[in-house]
Amino acid sequence: MMKPAARISQVSPSLTLAIAAKAKAMKAEGIDVCSFSAGEPDFDSPAHVKAAAKKALDEGKTKYGPAAGEPKLRQAIADKLRRENNLNYQAENIIVTNGGKHSLFNLMQALIEPGDEVIIPAPYWVSYPEMVKLVGGNPVIVMTDEKNGYKIQPEILRSAITPKTKLFVLNSPSNPTGMVYTPEEIKALAEVIVEKDILVVSDEIYEKILYDGAKHLSIGSLNDEIFARTIVSNGFAKGYSMTGWRLGYLAAPVELIKAATTVQGHSTSNVCTFAQYGAIAALESSQDCVEEMRQAFAKRRKVMLERINSIPGLSCVKPDGAFYLFPDISQTGLKSLDFCKKLLEEHQVAVIPGVAFGADNNIRLSYATDMATIEKGMDRLETFVKSVKG
Repeated sequence: MMKPAARISQVSPSLTLAIAAKAKAMKAEGIDVCSFSAGEPDFDSPAHVKAAAKKALDEGKTKYGPAAGEPKLRQAIADKLRRENNLNYQAENIIVTNGGKHSLFNLMQALIEPGDEVIIPAPYWVSYPEMVKLVGGNPVIVMTDEKNGYKIQPEILRSAITPKTKLFVLNSPSNPTGMVYTPEEIKALAEVIVEKDILVVSDEIYEKILYDGAKHLSIGSLNDEIFARTIVSNGFAKGYSMTGWRLGYLAAPVELIKAATTVQGHSTSNVCTFAQYGAIAALESSQDCVEEMRQAFAKRRKVMLERINSIPGLSCVKPDGAFYLFPDISQTGLKSLDFCKKLLEEHQVAVIPGVAFGADNNIRLSYATDMATIEKGMDRLETFVKSVKG
């Protein structure tokens, strides 16, 4: 009998992907579904990025490449990190991965030993704890609350650190909450990390999607001490609407990049060669496309946030980044999975249960979709909540 390895039983399937798949299946059957489930911009990839990939194809860039990525792209990423984030990385400090998710997976494989503790603030992106479990590490989930903007406080981080703690996971702007740590908050967390001599991985995949003057500060840019303890994960999916391209990267000290390259060399080898030339164009060409998408997200955020906060039984804090809302549904009397199941089956609206992110009194909605869908979906959501509350 083919019995899966025991470690697989410790891992939960991705609820976000499962619900997005169910919504797509319903749409394929001709059902009118308003989907706010997937974290995927609805815009096409920028034309100049596609043109660069096509040119690379025409030039025969279709062969195996270095496992750590095309040298020109690694250099372009290092240049970007120095220019935009004040992070003094060289090309040798970069590995190009099959998406931002893969960069984090490689990191856990290369860094975490069985029994190591990894501190993960909740609400968290669904895959963080599962990646830690897969390598035999122990995810330490630390709850945050709405009054602090769902952001971990430095004294809470300090109290969660033990002699077994190796890594702290920082995600700003956040999936699922959309919250952004202020520069002052980043500095306070950095002080704890340096004091306790642990590592931090800063997941910055949403760094370009900010609102209302919010500022993104990359934690490693503060000083040499925190820089030495920082690993940066990022990619092209969200800011450039390149989700299907599977292009991410990790920036870290050379010894860790070499270890991650060893892992990648025995798993996927190099990222799709011609796609990497599209990524070079994304970094080195005009960023107007990023700003156009950001402005559209800002308008959608305003509409969806106002509608949700006008529905009795729902409340939502205003996010400063990404393209998610994370409303509290506790007043409806339903937990998140039941809420989402009924909403999809009875009113054809797909959202993600907060339990997937460690917060069962919330749901996540993505506004990375068109305004017509948002308006129709909010009408349906309001009808559903009124029926639940009687």
